[in-house]
Amino acid sequence: MATTRLMKLHMDKGSSAAGTLNDRFNYARNKDKTRDGELTASYGCDPESAEAEFNLSKAQYYAVTGRVQSRGSDVLCYQIRQSFKPGEVDAETALILGYDLAMRWTKGKHAFFVVSHVDRPHAHTHIYYNATTLDGSGKFRDFLGSAKALRRLSDRICLENNLSVVQNPKLKSRGKFKHYGEWLGKDKAPSFKEKLTAAVDTVLSSRPADFDTFLSRMNHEGFEHKWGRSGVLSFRTEGQKRFTRLRASTLGAGYGTDDIIDVLEGRKMPSGTQRKTSSRRVDLIVDIQEKLREGKGPAYAKWATVFNLKQMAAALQYLQENNLLNYSDLEAKAEAAAMRFHDGQAKLKAVETAMKRCTDLREAIIDYAKTRAVFEEYKTQKYSNRYLAEHESDIAVHRAAKAAMKELLQGEKLPKMESLKGEWASLLPKKKAAYGECRIAQKDMREVIAVKANIDHLLGLAGREKSREPER
Repeated sequence: MATTRLMKLHMDKGSSAAGTLNDRFNYARNKDKTRDGELTASYGCDPESAEAEFNLSKAQYYAVTGRVQSRGSDVLCYQIRQSFKPGEVDAETALILGYDLAMRWTKGKHAFFVVSHVDRPHAHTHIYYNATTLDGSGKFRDFLGSAKALRRLSDRICLENNLSVVQNPKLKSRGKFKHYGEWLGKDKAPSFKEKLTAAVDTVLSSRPADFDTFLSRMNHEGFEHKWGRSGVLSFRTEGQKRFTRLRASTLGAGYGTDDIIDVLEGRKMPSGTQRKTSSRRVDLIVDIQEKLREGKGPAYAKWATVFNLKQMAAALQYLQENNLLNYSDLEAKAEAAAMRFHDGQAKLKAVETAMKRCTDLREAIIDYAKTRAVFEEYKTQKYSNRYLAEHESDIAVHRAAKAAMKELLQGEKLPKMESLKGEWASLLPKKKAAYGECRIAQKDMREVIAVKANIDHLLGLAGREKSREPER
């Protein structure tokens, strides 16, 4: 398995082309990384004098074509980085695969050299190929999708050599060594932030009596703490150079200093418990007998039985966590959740309606202003049919805009355009807030209704009206 990256090398500021290439190539030709130059291969050039040869071919290109590019846009050469999964290939094999990749990618038209480095836990190669062709008549043109094409070529070479390939690759990586961390899988060491949040969850689960006890137990977990100038608490563990601040923006929701205090004083549940609870979803149980009558087989019945047991367990857990020990409390919560969702829907619809009115009124005012001169001339011509035929579309737009303004204003004074823009801008954050509240309310409503439906099925209340309050 290999990941690839294609880069352009431009001339550095305050440096010459030869100086820029020399700096880059010296990094690649490092004796310690290439075993005294043993892990080096080339085509059409000598790696030790590659910068001079690349510049010579560039001068030939200028002489043959007469094309001179500006200093900033001129590409001196291209670099390919190819990194392999740790332990899958050695440095020598990586060099062979890198040379094969370079030859196929350039099709033998460009000079290049390849180096394989041994300074990392994973084998990787650096490929530098000249932007100018060997005969000096053309240049390599980076095309749309070149990174994807390079990755496909690398994957093909890996498959030909019985190596794995990256499944569902992402061309743009977020963070340094992202794919290298993915390669490690379960063996990947947790980050310092992950260690800190895990320690906080562990300490809070032991229910410390106060904040001082919390800090003492964090110390036993291997974390030292300090208070910053702004009053922010920070922690640091073994092997960590800098302290990590205990705040939600750094560690995530529920891990701020105030959140910890709320948990210790009983106003909140620990964040670890909240994440586990939120990840569980309660679904409606399956009517197994009805499905069997529809033609489902014994295998489906077995699956549905296990599924129903899991959903009933999740429903009972929901009742315990929300202290819904009476059926009447569950009914009240379901009705309140449904009412909250419908109220949120109505609020969102009202804001959207007001925003649509602003948009429609602005469009109507613009259309009215654009076609007003035409309509005034139409009146001056005493509504001439000939003039109407020549300007029928503008007159129709004018009349439609006037009718729309009358309907939207409902007798109110025509507002200024800036006032409408300001009103629409003030409604936008209200819409976002209402939409967020509506989504949360919908999620809560679906969950509590699913729990109630499952409990109704358990108590035998599904499909008929309750004649009395069931016993607890």
